Amino acid sequence: MTKEKQTAADLYDSMEYGPAPESDKAAMEWVDGGKRKFGPYVGGEFRPVGRRKTIEVTAPADGRALGATAQSTKKDVDDAVAAAKEAQKEWAALSGYERAKYLYALGRAIYDQSRDFEVLEALDNGKAFRDTKNADMPLVRAHFDHHADFAMLMDNDADFDNYEPYGVVGQIIPWNFPMLMLAWKIAPALAAGNAVVLKPAEDTPLTALKFAEVCDEIGLPKGLVNIVTGDGVVGNYITSHEGVDKVAFTGSTEVGRIIRKATADSDKGLSLELGGKSPFIVFDDADLDSAVEGVVNAIWFNQGEVCCGGSRLLIQESVHDKFIEKLKRRMQTLRVGGPLDKTIDMGSVVSKAQHDQVQGFISRAREDGAEVYQACETDGNFIPPTLITNVSSNDEVMQDEIFGPVLSAMSFRTPAEAIELANNTRYGLAASVWSEDQAKANALAAAIRAGVIWINTTNQFDGKAEFGGYTESGFGRDGGKGGLLGYLKPKTETAIGQADVSKPKTEYKSVAKRDIDLTRKFFVGGKEARPDGGSTRNVINDKGELIGRVGIGNRKDIRNAVAAARSAEAGWSGKTGYQRGQVLKFAAERLSKRADEFARTLAESTGCSEADARAEVDASIKALFNFASWSNMHEGVVHEASNDKTAILALNEHIGVIGITAPNEKPLLSYVTMVAAALAGGNTVVTVPSEKAPIPAMDLIELFRTADIPAGVVNTVAGSPDELAGVLAEHNDVDAVWYHGSAAGSAMVQTKTAESNLKQSWVNNGKAYDWDVLAEKGSKHMMRRATQTKNIWSPSRTGVGLGGGGSY
Repeated sequence: MTKEKQTAADLYDSMEYGPAPESDKAAMEWVDGGKRKFGPYVGGEFRPVGRRKTIEVTAPADGRALGATAQSTKKDVDDAVAAAKEAQKEWAALSGYERAKYLYALGRAIYDQSRDFEVLEALDNGKAFRDTKNADMPLVRAHFDHHADFAMLMDNDADFDNYEPYGVVGQIIPWNFPMLMLAWKIAPALAAGNAVVLKPAEDTPLTALKFAEVCDEIGLPKGLVNIVTGDGVVGNYITSHEGVDKVAFTGSTEVGRIIRKATADSDKGLSLELGGKSPFIVFDDADLDSAVEGVVNAIWFNQGEVCCGGSRLLIQESVHDKFIEKLKRRMQTLRVGGPLDKTIDMGSVVSKAQHDQVQGFISRAREDGAEVYQACETDGNFIPPTLITNVSSNDEVMQDEIFGPVLSAMSFRTPAEAIELANNTRYGLAASVWSEDQAKANALAAAIRAGVIWINTTNQFDGKAEFGGYTESGFGRDGGKGGLLGYLKPKTETAIGQADVSKPKTEYKSVAKRDIDLTRKFFVGGKEARPDGGSTRNVINDKGELIGRVGIGNRKDIRNAVAAARSAEAGWSGKTGYQRGQVLKFAAERLSKRADEFARTLAESTGCSEADARAEVDASIKALFNFASWSNMHEGVVHEASNDKTAILALNEHIGVIGITAPNEKPLLSYVTMVAAALAGGNTVVTVPSEKAPIPAMDLIELFRTADIPAGVVNTVAGSPDELAGVLAEHNDVDAVWYHGSAAGSAMVQTKTAESNLKQSWVNNGKAYDWDVLAEKGSKHMMRRATQTKNIWSPSRTGVGLGGGGSY
C-alpha cells in the first residue's frame, strides 16, 4: 500500500505547539529570599511581618502559594506618610536635572532585572509571560525614561510656570497591570517633585515589593517611595489621611465613587482612571483580516482584564456574517494555558472570584437568549476566548464592564448609527475604528466621546501620550505632559483668605432711587424667563438699600436651563476656536461700551469704591479678551510614538455642560472669568450668580443676547448657590460643576457628583481666591479645566497594539 505524500501545507496544518516554558527559578529564589513573607516598605526599609495579619499570595494559574504579605496597619500608613513628607521637602528642592538622574536610574535598573520582573508578574497575575516581556516591562521602563526627560526639561518649560508639587501623593493601583500601573503612577509623581505612598492590589503585590528593592539599589532617598500592602482597609487609610495631599486611583468605577466621597470634604487633589466599555467599530471597507487581529488584541490580550479593552464589537451589516465567521476561525487558533509557556496567547484570570464574576455574565447572557461561542474548554481559573452574539445595545453584556475575555457583537448600518451605538454607554475611555477611508475614520474619532481613539490599531500606549477617559471612566490623565501636570497644583489657586459665605440681608433701610422697577429675570435658552416657583427676593446692599429684585430658582428652573445648554452644545462646540473667540471679543466690546454703567451697578451692589468697581469691570473686559485669545490658541499637539512613526493627535475637546456658581468675592470678575473660560473651551453653561450681589452678573443677560452668543450657550438662574449647585451636581446631563462657596457646599457638591455620573468638579473648599490672578496668570490652567484631552492614534501602518508584540 502506497503512503500518500504530504505537502508542506499539510504538515504545517497538522503541527502542534510543544511547550516552551520560561524558567521561574530566579523569581522563586527572590520569593524564597524574603522567606515568603513580606512586610510594608516604609521609610526606605522593609518592616518585619511580626504579628500583623497576612494575606496569602497565590499563583492563579495553578493555585500554588507564592508567599504572604502583611496587612499594613494604620501606624504603618501614618509612618509612611510621615517619612514621605520629610523626604519630599529635599526632593522638591532638587533641580529637575537631579530628579531626572534618579528616574533614569530606576528605568535602567528595571531593564537590567526585567526578566525577573516579567516572570514574577506572570506568576502573580496569571497573565502570559509573552505579554509581560513584550508589552508590560518595555512600557514600564519607557515611562520612567519619559518622565526623566520631563523632569530634565520642566525647569525651563513655560507650561510648568505657576505650578508646584502637591507634596505627599497616595496611590492605589489595580491587579491587571501591577508593574505598569506602578510606573504610570510613581514616575510622574517623582518627576513633579512629590513623594509617594503606594498600595498595590492585594492579589498582585510582588512586583511592587521588588520595585522597592530597586529603589534601595539605586540610592533613591529614603522615604520618597513607600509601599504599604493590604486590602481595601489600607486604601481607606491612605485616602482619608490628613497628610496625603493628592490621591491617584486606577480601578473600578464603583471604588472610584467611594474615593470621591471619602475625599469630598478635603483639599486633596484627585485623579481617577476607572472602567470602560470600549467600542470596536469595523466598517465594510476595512481590511477585515487585520481587523480580526485587532479584535484579538483588543479583548483577548491580558485575558480581557483591560480597562480599555474593546469589549463591544460593532460591525457594519454588509460584512457582519463574514467577519464573525473569520473571527470564529481565528478564535480556534488561540491557545490558553500556563502563563510561563511562551506559546500561549492567554493565561488565567487573576482569581477565582474574578473567574466566577465573568462566568456569571456569560451564563446570564446565555439564559437571556444570546448565542455564546467558545472555541475550547477550560478549567480552573482559565476562561476561553468568548464571543456573544444575538444581543441588543442595552443588554447587560453590552453595557456593563465584564473585565474578562468576553466580546459582545452586533451590527450597524450607517456611520451615524455606529456613532450612536458607540456613545450608548456611561463610560468613555477608549474606542477603535477600522476603515480604509481616512476621512470617515477621522469623523468617527471626532464624534465618539472617549479619551483615546485608535484608528486601524488598538491597545497602543506611549509615555508621551495622555491616557484617561470621559464621564464614568474618570477624570485626570496618566502619561504625557497632562499626566505630569496632574501631580502639580496651580499656584494661582492659592487661597488669600476665607470665602464670604454670609447670607444676603433681608431687611432694608431705604430704597435706592430708580426710574422704573428693575426685577431681573432668568436667562434660559436665549430668552428671559420668570422663576418656575414665581418667587422673588429683595437684593439689599451693604448700606441697607433695596437696589432690585431677583427670582428664586428651583430644580425645575435648573432642569430647563440644562436642557437648553445641552441643546446648544453641539452647535457651540462645533465652532472653531477662532469663531468662538470672535464672539467673546464681541462680548468684550459690548461690555467696554457699558463699562461706566456696570461700574456704578457694581459699586452700588458691593459697597466698594468707584475706582475699585471700575478696576473690576476693566479686569472683566480684559478677561473676555484674554479667553477669546485662548479659545483660538489653546491648540492640541502631535506626538510621534516612541517605537514607530505613528502620529498621535492630542486634541483639546470641550467637556460638555458646565454648572457654575460664582462667589461673593469679585462678583462680576469671578463670574466673567469662569464663563469666559468655559465658553472658550467649547462648553455651554448653566450659571448661578453671586448670592449677595447677583445684579452685575444678571445685567450681562442683555449683553449676551446682543453679542451673537447663540441661544442656550449661557443660561442664568439666580437663587441659593448651595441648593442650585446640589441640583447641578446630581443632574446626569451636567458634565462638570465649578462651585465657589462654603466648605460644606464644596463637600456636598463633590459627594453628589460621585452619586450621579461622576462628573468633574472644581471647588474652593470655603476659601477665597484672587480672581485678578486667576483671570490672567491662571488663564492657561483655566483652559485646562475647561477642556479634556482626546488622543487619536493614526498609524502609518496597520498595527494591533501591545498584544501583537509591540516594544521599545
